[in-house]
Amino acid sequence: MDIKWIVLIVAVVMYLLVILKQDKKVWFTTGAALLLVALGTVLPGAIFNDGNGGALETGRLFAVTHSLGTLINWNVLMIYIGSMIIAALFIYSKVPARIADSIVEKSPGSGIAIIMILAMTGIISIFVENVATVLVMAPIALALSKKLKLNPTYFLSGLAVMSNLEGTATLVGDPPSMIFASFAGYTFNDFFFYGGRISIFFFVQTGLLAGCIFFYMYFRNAKEKTAVDRTKVVSFVPAVLLVAMIAGLALLSFLHFDWQYGSGVYVMVLGIAGIVWYVLSQKKSGEEVRTLIKELDWETIFFLCGIFVVVGAISETGLLKEFAAFLADVTGGNKLFGFVLILLVSIFISGFVDNVPYIIVMLPVAADLALNLGIHKELYMFALLIGSCLGGNLTPFGASANVVAMGILKKEGYPLSFKGWLKIGAPFTFFTTLSAALFLWFVWK
Repeated sequence: MDIKWIVLIVAVVMYLLVILKQDKKVWFTTGAALLLVALGTVLPGAIFNDGNGGALETGRLFAVTHSLGTLINWNVLMIYIGSMIIAALFIYSKVPARIADSIVEKSPGSGIAIIMILAMTGIISIFVENVATVLVMAPIALALSKKLKLNPTYFLSGLAVMSNLEGTATLVGDPPSMIFASFAGYTFNDFFFYGGRISIFFFVQTGLLAGCIFFYMYFRNAKEKTAVDRTKVVSFVPAVLLVAMIAGLALLSFLHFDWQYGSGVYVMVLGIAGIVWYVLSQKKSGEEVRTLIKELDWETIFFLCGIFVVVGAISETGLLKEFAAFLADVTGGNKLFGFVLILLVSIFISGFVDNVPYIIVMLPVAADLALNLGIHKELYMFALLIGSCLGGNLTPFGASANVVAMGILKKEGYPLSFKGWLKIGAPFTFFTTLSAALFLWFVWK
């Protein structure tokens, strides 16, 4: 049997196990990566090569050094870890809660206040992990719902879907945006403008606007104002670190900094500076610091390591290029059909499967398919990002933030069924994806 089919079988089995046992996904991806590295060690050059069957090196240890040094994207991992530390400190600072209080206080009515909080949740999730965003905003939403005597189902569900929506808006949004930036060679600024055209950030904001309109239709009748107790801010230092991270990444983009680890090291240094502040200024003990670090999303970090190696093996055996050629035949050269196909498949798959491994696999496929059809690769890669990130809102288990929101609702005495979620998630996904996709097609077709 050709080695590439063995690689494909390992990958397919891994994906099936990840789908069936989400709580064990790190073990499956790590096991698959180790198996492929072992095969690459036994058969030098057979798996890890230039993607066209040409061996990069024949040494026995090459599979190990190539996986650790090339396939695992350390820059992405450093950006993710550093931004998670800053996000955790930002939440600790109580600044997001204070902003929400100010919105409620200054809004002309409760309905507008709720929409503003939902929009704010989406904006915060550009820089803060989605689950953490939902957890910090949920108490605000519950307190406001109780004062207005509203069923909190739409409000809590809105927090989840709005936080998921903004995941790919910037380089530091979610792992998919970091993975995309690494693959496409995008800088922080390229998420706003690329090649003289507007980029992914603005397409996502079109979806945000559609999402706000969707929820306004539900909350528009809540017109009375309500008083709030202003949250006391612990410190503005984490907010300064967050601004420094954004500004620094933008500056590095302008400077065209060539060191491949430059962005990751910069964000990690800011994260470490935040921990030093946490210890010295906030007088936190070693145990409290260990708790903060322990509660970071390490599962995703190790999950990504395994996925990087497995998808790298799939790519270097030439399977992804063959799949792209197959899709080009299926579309018959029709770029609109290809666009819609990528969008719909991404929505459906991401409604049920973690979008990180899907995006890692499909980015090179989307780019090659666009190349085969002679069109801008951004058209298909952006469609992939929009479909896979917004598609996570379709089902209650399409994203971790959805699961968290449902858990909070159940605890508050408002359990939400799969069907109940679909009544919110399905139309929200339809309207937000449609608006973002139409704008994308108009700009990049």
